[in-house]
Amino acid sequence: MKKLYYSIGEVSDITSVEPHVLRYWETIFKQLSPRKNKAGNRTFREQDITLILKLKELIQDKKYSTAGAQKFIEKEQNLDETEKTDPNLPFETIKDLKEIRIFLQSLSEKL
Repeated sequence: MKKLYYSIGEVSDITSVEPHVLRYWETIFKQLSPRKNKAGNRTFREQDITLILKLKELIQDKKYSTAGAQKFIEKEQNLDETEKTDPNLPFETIKDLKEIRIFLQSLSEKL
């Protein structure tokens, strides 16, 4: 159930991060910059959701400060491709499973 763009509500459901937190993180992390459609609504891409899941893990789970999370993200982006060990895999898996759960919940509501 891949989409090109997700609304802030959909991203909130997928990542379990409140919309006001997403808007706040957008002001702090330059890497998180969702586009806005003609109506002015934020539209998030897959890479935005992956970044949000990384930020959630760093800030909420590992208790990094926002400044510490910013340094971690910047350091990760500066690594050569050979130095990376595919840190996105767990986040992608989590995101896909949450999307499936939301789809199944909406399907079960229709029954």
